[in-house]
Amino acid sequence: VQLVESGGGLVQPGGSLRLSCAASGFTFSRYTMSWYRQGAGKEREWVAAIWSTGGITNYAESVKGRFTISRDNAKNTVYLQMNSLKPEDTAVYYCRKGQDTWGQGTQVTVSS
Repeated sequence: VQLVESGGGLVQPGGSLRLSCAASGFTFSRYTMSWYRQGAGKEREWVAAIWSTGGITNYAESVKGRFTISRDNAKNTVYLQMNSLKPEDTAVYYCRKGQDTWGQGTQVTVSS
């Protein structure tokens, strides 16, 4: 099982980024996929989740209305579109398969 995140970087406040998480080694379409983040000196927190069929999504209150999680089961990939970014969104972002496997993370820095 492998999860590889990409798409992080430095962006100004108010900007956008799209994160991707490429999955392999399991039947991707059968699993709920989630995004988490961990800021410096903070605990890892859940950000968003998408059910296996993609029809149901859920978001943390802190990102609701700004972030959108989606998936392409044909490409074994889950995405996180992040708009209206704020400095407090700065963190390492991780994707997660179900309740177990984590990716290695991708850094997102929101700063002017």
